[in-house]
Amino acid sequence: MRETRLDTARIRAARRLIDPVFLDTPLYRCEALEPDLGCTVSIKLETANPVRSFKGRGTELVASLLAGEGAQAAVCASAGNLGQALAWSGRGRGLDVTVVASRFATAAKLDRIRALGAALELVDGDHEMARERAAAIARYDGIRLVEDSLDIETCEGAATIGLELVDSIQSFDAVLIALGGGALATGVGHVMKVLAPEVEVICVQPLGAPAMTHSWRGRRVVTTDSTDTIADGVAGRRPIPVVLDDLLLVADDAVLVQETSIITGMRMLLEHAGLVVEPSAALGVAAILEDHERFAGRHVVTIVCGSNVDVDSYHRWMGAAARSQIVTGKDGG
Repeated sequence: MRETRLDTARIRAARRLIDPVFLDTPLYRCEALEPDLGCTVSIKLETANPVRSFKGRGTELVASLLAGEGAQAAVCASAGNLGQALAWSGRGRGLDVTVVASRFATAAKLDRIRALGAALELVDGDHEMARERAAAIARYDGIRLVEDSLDIETCEGAATIGLELVDSIQSFDAVLIALGGGALATGVGHVMKVLAPEVEVICVQPLGAPAMTHSWRGRRVVTTDSTDTIADGVAGRRPIPVVLDDLLLVADDAVLVQETSIITGMRMLLEHAGLVVEPSAALGVAAILEDHERFAGRHVVTIVCGSNVDVDSYHRWMGAAARSQIVTGKDGG
């Protein structure tokens, strides 16, 4: 592999620093999904942990290293999941954690950040404005700014998911990965390319938040002025150049999916797998729904990456999915 920031030996060593509660998450074939999707589907369930997302793997590395250096505080910008994870990991290591988020972020995620003991500051803009504010706090207070995807620990923590995939007894043809800032995609993708290069690495992003996908396709950073998606966890506008460089080495494809497909995917995961997931976690299923022919007859792993969802919004989306089934004459039950 050409030069990358990620290191396979460090990724293996990371498992010793990450609290076991985040490791060895369930991986299983979900046969109930397969008639509607037309392929063999396995789920890697990254919601079965105290912060209900994969982000705890990366923040465990960050917090362990900071504590070892004698640091006392850290700050991050977050749409919700990273903030919860850093609050959880920091609390266990005596770190004072500040999280900056948009006041329009999912309320349930913000409430959980507060409950985990972090200081929460809200800004009147989107996630990019929160990133700017977090950087300003770090400079002013002289504390560590934790930047998702830019900090290699967040990528290599996520990469331990890849180790668990390749160490499983299952063989599979492709892995579908939610694409936002890039930590999950570059981490898991790196492990696949090093240890299972025959597996196709497919990144999935909402059509309403396409910056990283457009950047991957153009092989240069492409920014957008705004985002318009319910998948807040992947709704970035400004890709990080070095993260894009890593992604270009490992992603075989990057695809965009529609909001209706995301909602339908969420409903399918509820009805056929018993899983309540946030929109970002349904991107893999959405990609299969939009391109049945591509995946027909293959064995696909989709990483269900988070389940921190606003209950009222979730009920509204599930109602919309049900109405769509009626209009199209399909019975999703």
